[in-house]
Amino acid sequence: MARRIDTGATDVKPPRDQQLRLAQDAAVLRAVLDREVKDTVPVEEVRRPLLVALCGLPGTGKSHFARELVKRVPMLVLETDRLRKILVPKPKYRPGEHRRVFRVCYSLIEEYIAKGHRVLFDATNLTEDFRQPLYQIAERTEAQLVLVGFTAPSLVVKERLAARQSGQDISGFSDATWVIHSRMRPFEEPILRDHLMVDSSQDITGSLDRVVDMISSGHDPNARSQIMSSK
Repeated sequence: MARRIDTGATDVKPPRDQQLRLAQDAAVLRAVLDREVKDTVPVEEVRRPLLVALCGLPGTGKSHFARELVKRVPMLVLETDRLRKILVPKPKYRPGEHRRVFRVCYSLIEEYIAKGHRVLFDATNLTEDFRQPLYQIAERTEAQLVLVGFTAPSLVVKERLAARQSGQDISGFSDATWVIHSRMRPFEEPILRDHLMVDSSQDITGSLDRVVDMISSGHDPNARSQIMSSK
């Protein structure tokens, strides 16, 4: 059984030093994201705030899917691999660093959604502990929540990660290796909310079309009212 992982999200008010660190980290990333949000759909044209959350192990195709999706639906992208390196130029990928990155991401996701923006969160989001804060943010802000899980055959993932390490693929920010992927795999949990699964070793055009259709229709099977009525 996979052990519980501390995501850094809690209802208990964090110590003052953590609050200060969170505020400082948010200011650093906000300076970057505020420039990028100008390229998304203007708030006045957004019918409803949106949170698209990608979930999957390293190498399963999340970031490529994200890049293709925002070509169709402009959104502000929060990618943990990239934002981590802005906060920590030489990351160690230790638990404390991981909590720090996710804590500030949760804060900024809610901040931008509360302002009416469409946000895409590109992170592993492997467990329900990590996904729960996203569910809560969507509920508090009444944002449409679209969950997309990713998978790919092990051989394909291994080749992708090797290409990154060798410098053949320079399109992303991830430093994950096959060893890291293998260590993380036992912790992956099924997504318990309504979601779309994508095998990124196949043509992703159909999956992109489905996500765009979901966004366009505004249908939200993960809304609290829908979840309660389905029980």
